[in-house]
Amino acid sequence: MGTERVIAEVGEDGLHLHACSLCEAMCGLEIRVSGGKVAGIRPNKADAWSAGHICPKGASLGALHEDPDRIRRPMIKVDGQWHEVDWDTAFRRCTELLAPIIAEHGIGAVAAYTGNPLAHSFSLSRYAAILLGLSGMPITYSPGTIDQWPKNLSSHLMYGSWWAFPTPDVQRTDLLVVMGANPAASQGSLLAAPDIMGIIGGIRKRGKVIVIDPVRTQTAAKADEWLPITPGTDAALLLGVIHAVFDEGLVNLGQVEQHLDGVGELCRAVADWSPERVCAATGIDAERIRALARELAGTPRAVVYGRIGTCNQEFGSLASWLIDVVNIVTGHFDVPGGAMFATPTAWTVTSQTIPGLEDGAPNFGRYQTRVRGAKEVLGQVPISCMLEEITTPGAGQLKALITVAGNPVLSTPGGDKLDKALPHLDAMIAVDLWLNETTRHADVILPGASPLEQAHSADLLLGAAINSFARYSPPVFHREDPAAPEEWEILIRLTGLCTGTPAEDVDVAALDDGWFDYLCFTQGLDGAEIRKKYDHGGPERMLDLTLRTAAFGDRYGEKPDGLTLEKLKAHPDGINYGPMVPRVPEILGTADKKIRVAPQYLLDDLPRLAARLERPADELVLVSRRHMRSNNSWLHNVGALMKGRDRCTLLMHSRDAAARGIADGDDAEVASGAGKIVVPVEVTDAIKPGVVSMPHGWGHGQAGTRLGIANSSPGVNTNILSLPDFLDEPSGNGALNGIPVTVSAAGS
Repeated sequence: MGTERVIAEVGEDGLHLHACSLCEAMCGLEIRVSGGKVAGIRPNKADAWSAGHICPKGASLGALHEDPDRIRRPMIKVDGQWHEVDWDTAFRRCTELLAPIIAEHGIGAVAAYTGNPLAHSFSLSRYAAILLGLSGMPITYSPGTIDQWPKNLSSHLMYGSWWAFPTPDVQRTDLLVVMGANPAASQGSLLAAPDIMGIIGGIRKRGKVIVIDPVRTQTAAKADEWLPITPGTDAALLLGVIHAVFDEGLVNLGQVEQHLDGVGELCRAVADWSPERVCAATGIDAERIRALARELAGTPRAVVYGRIGTCNQEFGSLASWLIDVVNIVTGHFDVPGGAMFATPTAWTVTSQTIPGLEDGAPNFGRYQTRVRGAKEVLGQVPISCMLEEITTPGAGQLKALITVAGNPVLSTPGGDKLDKALPHLDAMIAVDLWLNETTRHADVILPGASPLEQAHSADLLLGAAINSFARYSPPVFHREDPAAPEEWEILIRLTGLCTGTPAEDVDVAALDDGWFDYLCFTQGLDGAEIRKKYDHGGPERMLDLTLRTAAFGDRYGEKPDGLTLEKLKAHPDGINYGPMVPRVPEILGTADKKIRVAPQYLLDDLPRLAARLERPADELVLVSRRHMRSNNSWLHNVGALMKGRDRCTLLMHSRDAAARGIADGDDAEVASGAGKIVVPVEVTDAIKPGVVSMPHGWGHGQAGTRLGIANSSPGVNTNILSLPDFLDEPSGNGALNGIPVTVSAAGS
């Protein structure tokens, strides 16, 4: 920490140290405040994690905070018109709306949708579980089932821990194989690393980077090799690699061999999946598949990393499982330079085992959805079910919805149809900062804090961090509304309302204490006794608990030199405990402390993949993409991030465009079994023929929204093309990649 710096207090002009809360890079920032406004944001070169890295998103936090469209006070809708009200009035309105519905139809008529920003919010990340777990709502929805649910499933089945994700040790590897991920745009996903592209550049200097993706992404453009794969066939490719490893005697189980169960079953399962069998479907030559197996097996430090493209496809669970298997059988598991488990400096609520799913049991389908009969997997059902639960009459029909920092109209399959259904709810309450495409349908909007009005200390992201790191950043500004409750208090009041207490009368402190006592119980502590050590509640108390009882904590004095929140606050640049270390068998939640490399639940899905190999090729298939200056639908109202050419375009190979008489810049009609859109075409050779690509999170410009900048460049909603029943069957995750489409010149 530089001694020359003078750090200003919350709300004062001067220098503030903060952290970017917009992605998993978690960059440390220096924020200069003058006249009560952000005068500039620069990277914090002294930060113990990011050491001076920043991207355009981090530099935009001031614009997010000062956005004139941001909601700063509660709003209620009266006769279709929005009115700002005080907090007491807003909570009373929530009670007036929800209480009669629950009284008549029961809590089963109420559901919640929680959005991705929860993972980055100081309050929401620590308290969303209260609303989801204690409210009594039988089914809740999240973007998890259009994102990483196959990873949760494979980790649960293999390791008995559904949030234990093997993380590529990119700092120490010499061969990185990237599948379906674009770190140049995402800055890392289920991979928390500072300056990820700088790290990848270092790998290239000492080794090799291979990207397997249907699109020549920004990451692929900076790799040593791009292997364009047919969307949805990643699992087949991985089976071919594993077959070659066994077939050519390249198996190296390394130090984890004694902790493996099912190697024989795995060998038998891959016996029929030769590279020669899968090459036609994948579009990658059999010899290149075998060579890839040899490269992985022959490189002392190598790792395969797969992300969103390997998850939200029709074989996402198989692909997620097999990525880990490749790392295991080539000797690159739980060792430096391979796939390792992070050692978080603070544990999270999500790390707790779901009751009834101990020991990695495939005890799914404990309940099914009313209309489709979709089975529950790890406490979630497909997000696409929410639409039909609203629109289908009968007992159990969804009558009320609570959304928390989410925009499912733009983010979920059939969002255009959901847009039409939401007005038919009897009540809708939104906890959100913007009047967007979803919240415009709400009856009440309860605004939280801007990113600079709340503290930052990541917890969920630390489970995939390449270093064991901790940092606490206080708020830069006080809330503009001094009467505003914090987000965690809002969630507690809504939870109490769902359980029968008027929102305005909920004893927030009592529920918070009960939640804290439960968390203490999970760590073998007496919550009542531990609470005596604090004169406050809320997320800071919870953070102190999770720091003290995690790997580096002091456990309330048992380890005097251990980590506490007080100690962390004394190190505003953070504390870095170093890179990942081997954690098997410690990390395993299976009863026998074994890694199950051949879970029967996933083996049972191989016939479905085999049938895919015989399926005739589709004329065109659609895949999704993202951009570094965006984050789903969050950042389209930031002027600096929206500059430049139109990013909401359809990427199309020159050969496919010429065959349809489409030129660069032309509008095209794209149609699927779910709907159709018209979008400008960007002709390129940086995509596999037979594949087209659209970005996610667009479709602004809707009446009733308050997004001045986003609405001036609305784009189109690619989820109009998403098929609600096109799923990865084992996990229920939506398949947003590999959607069969047709493309023609608009107006033809």
